[in-house]
Amino acid sequence: MTSAPTTRESLGTRGWLVLITLCGATFMTGLDYSIITVALPEIGRELAFATRGDLQWVVTACLLPTAALMPLFGRMSDVVGRRRLFALGVTAFTAFSLLAALAPVPAVLVGARAGQGVAAAMIGPTALALMTTVFPEGPRRTRALGVNGALLSLGFVAGTIGGGVVTSGLSWRWTMLILAFIGVVVLVGLFTVVPAAGHRAAARLDVPGAVLAAAGLFALVYGVSTLSWASAVAAGLLLGAFLAVEARHRAPLVPPRLLRLPTVRWGMVTALVTFAMCGGATVLLSVYMQEVLGWSALETGLGFLGEGVAALVAGGLAARLIDARGTRATIAVGLTVQAAGTAAMALLPAAGGLGVLLATSAAMGFGHVLTVVAAVTTITSGLDPADQGVAGGLAQLPTFVGAIGVAGLTAIVSAHADLLSGLRTAFVVAGAVVLLGVVLPLRLRQPVQQPG
Repeated sequence: MTSAPTTRESLGTRGWLVLITLCGATFMTGLDYSIITVALPEIGRELAFATRGDLQWVVTACLLPTAALMPLFGRMSDVVGRRRLFALGVTAFTAFSLLAALAPVPAVLVGARAGQGVAAAMIGPTALALMTTVFPEGPRRTRALGVNGALLSLGFVAGTIGGGVVTSGLSWRWTMLILAFIGVVVLVGLFTVVPAAGHRAAARLDVPGAVLAAAGLFALVYGVSTLSWASAVAAGLLLGAFLAVEARHRAPLVPPRLLRLPTVRWGMVTALVTFAMCGGATVLLSVYMQEVLGWSALETGLGFLGEGVAALVAGGLAARLIDARGTRATIAVGLTVQAAGTAAMALLPAAGGLGVLLATSAAMGFGHVLTVVAAVTTITSGLDPADQGVAGGLAQLPTFVGAIGVAGLTAIVSAHADLLSGLRTAFVVAGAVVLLGVVLPLRLRQPVQQPG
């Protein structure tokens, strides 16, 4: 298949087809987390889940393996081949989505959701690694990452809206069937337009590191999700042991030299700040719209339109801003805008206030996507091709560890007797945390290209 000549900034026809395929996969995994959340009440009624805590495992069963296994699959993609692992992940995600749609009892649904989580852990780092392989470092890669960042945020918003529409008009089972259909489309694109990534690392997998990393991340996300101090302590011990093992292993799962790079280390911290506070504030906005304003699930989904549109605009502008001002300046601008929008949510009234809601959520979404694109660009720049799979996993990891933001901000709300007062306090705290993160770009330095 041939494509028209491309300029330095243009992706070209084939480039766009490749990008749509890879972004379709990440969009699918982002859509998965929000589209099922809206459908939870109907799922609980139809499948007769015993308690609300049991029903929450429909979400948690997918989140835990994704976060725990992402570093493993990031390195595995460098060893066995990124395109091959990506294909396996999309195929598995499609199959488990179909199984979830047909689930007759809670146990089958939760098991299928866990399978989706494992598959998503394959898709995230390999999609990003393939993207950085197909689009060389420079304006084209930055533009591709901008589109990817916008679609990740759009996936959440589209899932919230689509989940309400589909669940209300058809059945919750169609939310899973939609994911299976997207998976089939992605597979067609993969085998049609995405080239094979020729480079593979000549190394064996670090099994002890993989076990410690998976167990530590599992304990961390479980502890955050359930507010369990014992799990949090276990996570600290396991992740500490992981770092100690990695420092001595001949072929580490995550090479310590990568974590010593300021661009990787501080880029991940930046991504964690923006994901944690944006994710937490978005959940609280849903609580505000449904429990304070009394909106339905569908109306709540539509209330996120401002955030979704702003995310798309930011994705289109991010590459230009990075090219003109650099990643550090873009992160500073993004975090500042996100902080202002989030803190301004303290002005949300007890009734009405649609304009304030749309404006503040749009500012938050706009700043968030600018920050994400610049942070991912920073993490994946200046690295040896053999490390792009690991870098892809590291860049995706804050998305899931960012659940700590949801837990922290929810705890602030719970500490207040008045719901609206608690929400306003949490929004101010979230804005302040993001604003403090503006100092992070000062830690970033452009890395020197590593020797092959």
